[in-house]
Amino acid sequence: MAVVQQVHYKPSERADTALTTSGPPELESGGVLTINLRAIEANWRTLAGYVSPSECAAVVKADAYGCGIEPVTAMLSRNGCRTFFVAHPSEARRVRAVAPASTIYVLNGIVPGAAALFAAIDARPVIGNLAELAEWDAFTSATGWRGGAALHFDTGMRRLGLSVAEAAALLPRVNKPDHGVTLIMSHFACAEDREHPLNTRQTELFRELRMMYRGIPASLANSYGIFLGAGTHCDMVRAGAALYGINPTPGRNNPMRPTVELAGRIVQINTLARGETIGYGATWTAKQPSRVAIVSVGYADGYMRGATAAKERPAQAIVAGLRCALVGRISMDLLAVDITAVPVTGARRGGFVTLLGGEIGVEDLAASFGTIGYEVLTNLGRRHTRKYHVE
Repeated sequence: MAVVQQVHYKPSERADTALTTSGPPELESGGVLTINLRAIEANWRTLAGYVSPSECAAVVKADAYGCGIEPVTAMLSRNGCRTFFVAHPSEARRVRAVAPASTIYVLNGIVPGAAALFAAIDARPVIGNLAELAEWDAFTSATGWRGGAALHFDTGMRRLGLSVAEAAALLPRVNKPDHGVTLIMSHFACAEDREHPLNTRQTELFRELRMMYRGIPASLANSYGIFLGAGTHCDMVRAGAALYGINPTPGRNNPMRPTVELAGRIVQINTLARGETIGYGATWTAKQPSRVAIVSVGYADGYMRGATAAKERPAQAIVAGLRCALVGRISMDLLAVDITAVPVTGARRGGFVTLLGGEIGVEDLAASFGTIGYEVLTNLGRRHTRKYHVE
């Protein structure tokens, strides 16, 4: 069984120059995922400055978008982030371990019978329906727990959330002095499209909700919503994708720093004659004598199988400073890179190729995969060695 190197992050630890690792040792994995914690912090500071005086909370669900809940939370907490959002209580527990003084909201609400978990972790459920609210009220009445909860209102996403009609019906409850509601929130459906009319409709509806629930802090904007204007900032914004380098202003220059790099290890270099094929289905045929590097990264590592089928922006790797095409089908544990143009001394067995980083950004990789940057980041860290560094 492989020995796993786990790093335990504590809020008091300094990481100004240290390089730490987690996951399998480098010699036992096919790739290395390098995460720049200082870049994540810089992105949070950029967003916090943009929305000031509103609070900038951090969304660290899905293992901090694949970057690691513990190191990301610890870094942000040390540098002034006070509030974190996760999807499940299991994630809240991990945040609490490294940020004991933080406020934690659990976006997916309360599973029946799970109210006591929130008290044990000192986390706040985001309540999105009347059944959850009834269960939460029963729990707090029986136990005297006063840890607080958020109410999520549906202003147009049509996913989670109480209706606007239910918001009005709940007013007598929240007018009580011990109502326990610490935040009201909603979520944009189309914020990545600045001109979409639903953005205006949702903003107006949420403004009405804020007036109804006057005196209770409010949050509407996610990463994309932040850039719709100050009218969306309310008391708190919930920065997620932008923290990790995804562009929150599509069609314009990315104001965020890149945070993640992925390098895959070369396990073999093959020489193909003209007319020979490679990989499952023999989908690629060498048009000339070629050299192909076999890299130990595949779709089990989150490098998606459709990457080599993209017509508009086919996937590439950087080898010895040159952009090289991926060829053949990506398999579970391997992919192939055409390195014919790379000097023989520029690639060797045991060396690495860059699959993400440098000239290959998250959006570039997402376009090759036919998906979005969120899915890229949350899938890449499955089996790789993770290296965390701070510039």
